[in-house]
Amino acid sequence: MFAFIVSRVLQAIPVMLVVAFISFAMFAYVGDPIAIMLGQDFTEAQRAALVTDLGLDQPFFMQFLKFVGNAAQGEFGLSYRLGRPVADLIMERAPATLELALVAAFLALAIGVPMGVYTGLYRNSWLSRFFLTFSLIGVSLPTFLIGILLILVFAVWLGWLPSFGRGDVVRLGWWTTGFLTLSGIKALILPAVTLGIFQLTLIMRLVRAEMLEVLRTDYIKFARARGLSNRAINFGHALKNTLVPVITVAGLQLGAIIAFAIVTETVFQWPGMGLLFIQSVGAADIPVMAAYLMLISALFVTINLIVDLLYFAVDPRLRVGGGGH
Repeated sequence: MFAFIVSRVLQAIPVMLVVAFISFAMFAYVGDPIAIMLGQDFTEAQRAALVTDLGLDQPFFMQFLKFVGNAAQGEFGLSYRLGRPVADLIMERAPATLELALVAAFLALAIGVPMGVYTGLYRNSWLSRFFLTFSLIGVSLPTFLIGILLILVFAVWLGWLPSFGRGDVVRLGWWTTGFLTLSGIKALILPAVTLGIFQLTLIMRLVRAEMLEVLRTDYIKFARARGLSNRAINFGHALKNTLVPVITVAGLQLGAIIAFAIVTETVFQWPGMGLLFIQSVGAADIPVMAAYLMLISALFVTINLIVDLLYFAVDPRLRVGGGGH
């Protein structure tokens, strides 16, 4: 197991270097950060001094190597737009994005898996058909439209929930949370539902398809022939064998939720990393954009490793097969 983890970490290093190079190269020649930082009125001497301070007078590969070296130490330079360390900006915004993503992922799993199991076991019932219709709507509608519709209904028409912002938050060390205030919880509901609907419907349809496939296998027929109860068959055998593909999709979707929370955070003006990235794009803030992409790539690499490790816990065939490695 240890050798497996080490090998995957070593494989991740060149992946991260490629991502760092692509992200840095994509943004290196976008906009004029000097004009953004100095404003409209500046002298050539001021411009030349700032170019030297930022290292923009160095060759591209020297800038890239410096960026990678600093990133390995958790330093991503200064934000061109705000003049603050990028690492500090991301640390400030990370709690909002992570809380939003975790709540959305929890809703997707807690609701999507039971709905998938039900529609797989009772595929001809009216409730199953309703769930399938709902899933088609959730898959078809774009995220920003779902968010706008939820704002229209629950914020404008009914006035139950806020339409933007994070509400009141409580600081616990460097972490800020909205779970401890009523306004924070209310502000979290609409963006979390918006972000989680697509994942919920995807997980539901995946679980349903896997349940239908597993229920047709020979070992399920053999279990029925042995006289096992439907509960033992459905949940002790069928559901357990659907977990491997569900773990794969759920793990990758967690990364996707964090990576693509940009749209939801923009619609609801949620003060997370996605909104920071969008604001940085408009200002050609290269350090922030490159750091964000590197962090998202590192997140996906980490999630892939965790998913592979969960395979060993869920599928005994992998544990037996991996014994010789």
